[in-house]
Amino acid sequence: MTETGKPLLRALAGEAIWPPPVWLMRQAGRFLPEFRALREKADFITRCMTPDMATEITLQPIRRFGMDGAILFSDILILPWAMGQSLEFIHGRGPVLEPVRSLHDLERLDVKRVEAATMPVMETLQRLRTIVDGPDPIGVAKPGQVTLIGFAGAPFTVACYMVEGHGSREFDVTRGLAYSDPEFFDRLIDILTIATADMLCNQIVAGAEAVMLFDSWAGLLPPSEFRRHVIAPAQRIVKIINERHPGVPIIGFPRLAGLMAVEYGRETGVNAMALDTSADMKAIAEQLPNTLTLQGNLDPLRVLAGGEGMRAEARAIRDAMKGRPHIFNLGHGVVPATPPEHVGDLIATIRDI
Repeated sequence: MTETGKPLLRALAGEAIWPPPVWLMRQAGRFLPEFRALREKADFITRCMTPDMATEITLQPIRRFGMDGAILFSDILILPWAMGQSLEFIHGRGPVLEPVRSLHDLERLDVKRVEAATMPVMETLQRLRTIVDGPDPIGVAKPGQVTLIGFAGAPFTVACYMVEGHGSREFDVTRGLAYSDPEFFDRLIDILTIATADMLCNQIVAGAEAVMLFDSWAGLLPPSEFRRHVIAPAQRIVKIINERHPGVPIIGFPRLAGLMAVEYGRETGVNAMALDTSADMKAIAEQLPNTLTLQGNLDPLRVLAGGEGMRAEARAIRDAMKGRPHIFNLGHGVVPATPPEHVGDLIATIRDI
């Protein structure tokens, strides 16, 4: 039990809260009209790096729906951008980066730039912490209810974009290079592991009460490479954070990991593990210690569809986890076309006991 009464922090400390705390990945996003209004005023990186805008965007879903967690509005690719890799978000294509594919290319990156380059992000967290710990309600959220969550991309997933140079379903170039030039790929993962740990620690100093490690493409790897490039870096990151900031909870998200999710949950040292839509949460829970909090895992397309189907599935996930520490969330991010009222209905359903 933590000293705070915040439901999300209590769940992350291993307490079985009923009803469970709830927040949603990509809860600050294009499905909200207030987000779309701000989106027209600046490009994506500018929004991430402008504290006024990033603070406002982070709080929009809290005001409207009263989630228990407010996750920093930012992006997993802010880290390579801060290291000096060119990054542009192109409408209809997503992120486009100048590929890094050799030891020579790595020389273009400068980890020492990251702290100064991400100062606006830290200022955003400072502002947000003051607000979430303040005496006033945040829209429909009660004072003292909302936990501030920082985050970063896990080394393998960030490496996928850095090497490929853009999004992909399979990241063939990245995985091929990991096999053909392991010296380069291991070095890249090592650089990202330390830089990610440092950045998450800076987020904690700035005000994050918990941090999340997104490994969105972990499921692309076979077991041996999963252990090498997903589990081992996560172990190092968790160890560094625990040494510098003992007691700050860490959520890991090895998306599409399948059976390897159990090993991830047992071996990395994370306080909580998020599960994607494909995971049988109850079956995985039975293979893990009751001290590990699970997060998830409603299909975002259920929320897009809404109605009784969404409500029934949400209740089934919630009820299956009763008696063990659980944070209700989706198995991936909110779909941009989702009607906001469906999200409101979902939050109300989870809290209706």
